[in-house]
Amino acid sequence: MTNAIDRIEALLDEGVRDKVYPGAVWAVGTATGTRASGATGVLDPDRPDVRMRPDTVFDAASLTKIIAVWSSIGTLWQDGVLDLDAPLGTFWREVTGHPLGSVTARQLLTHTAGVPLRAQLKNLYGTDPKAIRDGVLHEALHRPPGEAVEYTDRAALILGYLAEHISGQPLDQLAAARIWNPLSMSATRFGPLPAEIAERCAPTELDQGTDTHLKGVAHDFSARLLGGVCGIAGVFTVLDDLVRFLRYMLDASTAPVEAGFGADWTAHSLAIRTGRLQPARGLFWHPAHATSDDADIWVHYGFTGTGMWLSPAKGQWAVLLTNKLYYTRDRQPLTDIRNRFRELAFA
Repeated sequence: MTNAIDRIEALLDEGVRDKVYPGAVWAVGTATGTRASGATGVLDPDRPDVRMRPDTVFDAASLTKIIAVWSSIGTLWQDGVLDLDAPLGTFWREVTGHPLGSVTARQLLTHTAGVPLRAQLKNLYGTDPKAIRDGVLHEALHRPPGEAVEYTDRAALILGYLAEHISGQPLDQLAAARIWNPLSMSATRFGPLPAEIAERCAPTELDQGTDTHLKGVAHDFSARLLGGVCGIAGVFTVLDDLVRFLRYMLDASTAPVEAGFGADWTAHSLAIRTGRLQPARGLFWHPAHATSDDADIWVHYGFTGTGMWLSPAKGQWAVLLTNKLYYTRDRQPLTDIRNRFRELAFA
C-alpha cells in the first residue's frame, strides 16, 4: 500500500499543478478504519496561504443523493413503510391520477422511471416552492417506465419529496435524525452555511451576479431555488463524515447507535438492478465500470468535484473531494484523475 499511497499523492499533486482543481482531500480504508489520507493544494487560489485541510467543508453536490436521499429512503424501506415496487399512485395522493402515479420508487432509484431528463425548475414552474413541487409531481413522463436507463436529477428530487411525505418530516430533519446524528456526522448539513462554517468551505463556481465564487451556498441552482434543501443537491460535508458513512455501509457495527438503514439496504442497493438495460445501475449507486455485469466497486460523483467509492467484495472504500468547479465545467480532466485514483485505491 505504501507505493500506492506515494502514487496517489503524486497524482493529486499533479492535478493541482495542472489546475484541474485548486486542492483536494482524500482517504482510503476499510470498515475498521482509515488506511491512508491526505490533502494537497489550496482552499482558494485567491488566498494561496490557506491550504486545503482534512476538515475543509465541501459542497457535496450530487453526493446529496446518497447521504440524504438514498439513505433516507433506505430507512423507510427498512422500517417496512415503503414498498419499492408499489406504484406511487397507490399510496401517494399527490400523484394519484397523474403520470408519475404509475412509477415505482425502485424505478426512480435505478433511473428507469422515464421522468423528464432535466430539472429546469424555474423555467417550467417559476420560483414558488409549492408550484415547483406540484409541477414536478404532475409532469408528463419523458418515456414509459422501465424502457431505458437515463440519469436524471428529477429522480432524486421526487424521492426527496416521497421521503418527506412518508416520514412527515422535511428532508434535512429526516436525514439528520435517522442518519447523520446516529453516525456522528456532525459537520454534515444542508446549506446555506453560517458565515463561520462557510469560511472553511471550498469555493466552487464563479457567480456572475456577484463576481465572486460560491462559498457556503449550493452550486446547484435547483437547491438554491428551493432554499438550500432538496433531493438533488444542497448538502455540505467533510471528509471524516463521509468516512463514517462508508465504514457504516461496510459494517453497521461501526456505528455507536443504530442508524436508520442497515446492511440489508446496502446489499440490496449494491447489485445490478437494471437487468439487461445499460448502463448498469444499482439503487442510485452504479458500477465504477458503467457497463459491468460483475461489479465489485460502486461509485457516486458530485458535479462540484466530489466522489466516493465502495467495494463490499474487497471490504474497502475511498473518498476524493475536490473543488474542480472553481476552474471549469469540463469533466474530462477530473474523470481521468478519478479513474486513476480508483485504480490505486483498490489495487
